[in-house]
This record gives sequence, structure tokens and C-alpha cells, in this order.
Amino acid sequence: MPEPPYYAEKTGVRLAVRLTPRASRNGLDRIVTGADGRPALQLRLAAPPVDGAANKALIVFLAAALDLRKSDITIRSGETSRLKILHLAGNSPAIVARIDAWLAGQS
Repeated sequence: MPEPPYYAEKTGVRLAVRLTPRASRNGLDRIVTGADGRPALQLRLAAPPVDGAANKALIVFLAAALDLRKSDITIRSGETSRLKILHLAGNSPAIVARIDAWLAGQS
């Protein structure tokens, strides 16, 4: 398995996402390597990148996939970029386990 796209912090987990808006379906594609050489989750969402719709859809999608509250997910950087850094607030080991289980289920 490639290097994980997340990093556990004291207050939660930092997650790198590469988002493709206006896709035909919502879903996880794979782990990709960005231009900076760091891994990121490649996600596709049907929402358009207009007025923050794709960012809102991303938060809803991840909250459902990882069984988190929407308020626990914040975009730290990349509001208007395809590459986003998210913070998932909560118990880091539990969130990492959920991410790993989700990724394993997508294989």
C-alpha cells in the first residue's frame, strides 16, 4: 500500500485530498502523489466548484464515509484549489482506523 495521505496530530488528523468536481459520481478513486511528492486521496464529487458547493459536498461526503460530524471537518488550506488539506477533529487513533478501514474497503 502506498504512503497514507493522512498525518495524526494531537487534536485530530490532517488529511490531504485531491478533489475532482463535476464528476459523474461521488466516490474515492485512489491514493495519488501530488506535484509536491506527498500522497493525497483522489475524490470525485458531482457538485460543481461554484460558491463553495464542492467544498460543502466534500465535507458531507467525508462525514458520511468516516462516521464523523460535519462540524468536525474543516478545510485548513485549498478552499479554491483541487488540492485541499483538511483537519478531522477528534480522537486521532480512532479516525486513522476509520480511514484505514474505508481505504481497505475500496480496494
